[in-house]
Amino acid sequence: MKFTKVELHVIQMALKAPFVTSLGIVKERKGIIVELHDDQGHIGYGESVAFETPWYTEETVKTCFHMIKDILAPIVLKQSYEHPTEVFDSFNTIRKNPMAKAAVDMAAWDVFAKIHQLPLHQMIGGTRSDILAGVVVGASTIDEVLKQIQAFKAEGYERVKIKIGPGKDYDWMKEIRHSFPELSILADANSAYSGVEDQLLEIDELGLQMIEQPLGQDDLVDHARLQKKMVTPICLDESITSLHAAKSAIALQSGRVINIKIGRVGGLTEAIRIHDLCQKHGIQVWCGGMLEFGVSRAHNVALATLSGFSIPGDISSSSRYWQEDITTPDVVVERGRILPFEGVGIGVEINRKRLDEVRIHHEVLIK
Repeated sequence: MKFTKVELHVIQMALKAPFVTSLGIVKERKGIIVELHDDQGHIGYGESVAFETPWYTEETVKTCFHMIKDILAPIVLKQSYEHPTEVFDSFNTIRKNPMAKAAVDMAAWDVFAKIHQLPLHQMIGGTRSDILAGVVVGASTIDEVLKQIQAFKAEGYERVKIKIGPGKDYDWMKEIRHSFPELSILADANSAYSGVEDQLLEIDELGLQMIEQPLGQDDLVDHARLQKKMVTPICLDESITSLHAAKSAIALQSGRVINIKIGRVGGLTEAIRIHDLCQKHGIQVWCGGMLEFGVSRAHNVALATLSGFSIPGDISSSSRYWQEDITTPDVVVERGRILPFEGVGIGVEINRKRLDEVRIHHEVLIK
């Protein structure tokens, strides 16, 4: 693969409804769409999933734009590659910045699959004929949460994830469990319990599927201590930023489940490596979401076809968040499942009209 051009589109769209977490409320979403062109006319698409401010990780839309434009794009434009893993590995001299790296890595995988005229899920060895879909509920009141859960359950979702935090935990989760006794429920703390982790022990009785990232991003040792006290599995999210981080978490027994997010770990290359490591060690995995646009969502669908993804992920219908996405066709959940896209590459196309409507900045980098 020889790349000749990188196009960067900064886009912004309003969410259909505010998304509430313990760290803040998201009402609109900015992101970066990367187009990677090769010398044979193929175009691969990637997406940077960083937020505008560093509340989830240290990266932001602005830092990712700088990294891709000034650091990563020049690297890929001056080299040639036999395989997309080589693109990821060519960034080894650049410290951290996984969300910026992921956008380029994803686009390279899309180009590679298109060169070989295969759907991306086949290119990476996916074996699942359909994908279990979960959905995230983030609302300000328990009544709103219960209403959303009822609507999603009617749509066929088999697992819901509830955002919790001190003061919005046991009483909320107890009422949800009482209202939906058979539903698979995951509680996501977004690191809200660092220093007060014993508050979580009382919800251990509620039969939750797991508790996601209760403590700080770097607290692998503290997560291991908490996991020893709890029956409920701990799932690590923000803590898993690389294959090395996953190896450390497994060695320390910091949790029994890992949420793999392509953007958070640096790309599809590293996501596959983490999946393979977890399978080897008997750690359950699922595919997390980042309030993505259609490009990243399509990559998630491909990733979730790998055999280890046995837990419903955060890959909900495109219509869950957007009045109109920038890609066609939409991701659609039917009876709690998603069918992989069968077109070559990620299987979706850019809706250029919609892209033009929501784009706020555009730059082209040429070899």
